[in-house]
Amino acid sequence: MKLKLEKFVDKLPIMDTLQPKRFTKNGTPYYEVRMEEFNSKLHRDLPPTRLWGYNGQVPGPTIEVNKGEPIKVKWMNNLPTNHFLPVDWSILNPELPEVRTVTHLHGGETPTPSDGYPEAWFTKGFKQVGPAFEKEVYEYPNNQRATMLWYHDHAMGITRLNNYAGLSGTYIIRDKHEKTLNLPAEAYEIPLVIQDRSFNRDGSLSYPKQPEDSSEDLPNPSIVPAFTGDTILTNGKVWPYLEVEPRKYRFRILNASNTRGYELHLDSGQKIYQIGSDGGLLEKTVRMETVSLEPSERADVVLDFSKYEGDTIVLKNKLGSNASPDDETDDVLQFRVNKPLTKQDTSRLPVRLSTIPSLKQSSIAAIRNLNLVGSTDGYSRPLLLLNNKRWDEPVTEKPQLGSTEIWAFKNLTNFTHPMHIHLIQFQLLDRQPFDLDRYNKDGQIIYTGPPKPPAANERGWKDTVAAPSAQITRVIARFGPYTGDYVWHCHILEHEDYDMMRPFRVINPKQ
Repeated sequence: MKLKLEKFVDKLPIMDTLQPKRFTKNGTPYYEVRMEEFNSKLHRDLPPTRLWGYNGQVPGPTIEVNKGEPIKVKWMNNLPTNHFLPVDWSILNPELPEVRTVTHLHGGETPTPSDGYPEAWFTKGFKQVGPAFEKEVYEYPNNQRATMLWYHDHAMGITRLNNYAGLSGTYIIRDKHEKTLNLPAEAYEIPLVIQDRSFNRDGSLSYPKQPEDSSEDLPNPSIVPAFTGDTILTNGKVWPYLEVEPRKYRFRILNASNTRGYELHLDSGQKIYQIGSDGGLLEKTVRMETVSLEPSERADVVLDFSKYEGDTIVLKNKLGSNASPDDETDDVLQFRVNKPLTKQDTSRLPVRLSTIPSLKQSSIAAIRNLNLVGSTDGYSRPLLLLNNKRWDEPVTEKPQLGSTEIWAFKNLTNFTHPMHIHLIQFQLLDRQPFDLDRYNKDGQIIYTGPPKPPAANERGWKDTVAAPSAQITRVIARFGPYTGDYVWHCHILEHEDYDMMRPFRVINPKQ
């Protein structure tokens, strides 16, 4: 039976900003971040919950950097040797250590040794390391547009569990151009990390050991094909509230859930002004009724509370359901416009934000048709694959350094997959629907409509894109600035963990 927790009784936490431990001889900031187990109250009426977090926080501390200024980070695994969530050994090499981690900076243009490759994992104190492990200290060049990225665990086969336990945090890159726009800043700029969880009565995290319709023949524990919790957390608190002044605020929103998508809107009916997406500022501010976010997508938005003094406003989720009293996932966060205005709001909401050169005019080196395929494994469990290939099959995608390619995701399954490509930011070209039943009969692609261009808020740089069922979603990207091994995958973590992930290799033909 679901726990009934009163909403909007806890204040929204604001994550600490991480400070360097020291500076190297050439002035590069050096950070140390510990992954450790701890207990924390996630709701006033819940007992403390056992969690894993970066520096003992969930979400972890925010890392703030300036464009073009590199940093070094040593990610340290101080976790127990046994997992407290159900590990399915039927999808893993039995010789692997049970607890292993590797941190990926999602959306970062990062050299291979620091990217967080799934097989570059390590255990407590680096006593055991994976076959792709290269170094203990990661280097982040930060030579990319100002934006909010996020860091999270990416260990092969247990990403869903490590992230659910709490291993995620935000990473903000700033630049001089953004500062000239006079957007809401400092106390009026707040990251919002939205996640869903379920709890047992003792406050512990609840995560299924087996699929709901499991047979006796399944392994125990067994991976589930999807997971949606019955409780929504923001910045690590269950249905919190935020007291605000009657003025403009900037919110950097991240969907850090395993599977759940969100369609966010305000019950006041006021508009949401989206100014940025995964890869930074859009060209123009987009006035939105709702903002949709698949897992790992981000939205940079401005909300104006200046006309709502004394009101209470709820950020809601249209993809949640209030059809039954047991499902309350239509609520996310409450704003209380009850703080006095400390000073005149001189921040701006510009119409024009940035310049985004189109890649459409580039010479196209390759067009890759990439199938998102559903099948079953030996236990009749869903097995979702990319181009019908398992993770450990040879690399088939080898873009050349500096080349521009079009990747066309053909979704042959019956639900949306958020597709993420490491290393690069891409541009969405279009989506085109086709007859999936016909394709399943004879393999023919019969289009049922014209290509649909991206919505106004999808016309910026992206690193994750929603690829809907029975549609071909095309993106265009220039591959660089580094060579080496990276991955592309569905960012539904339950899919990613069970082989809906493939390696790709950026090669330099001159070497």
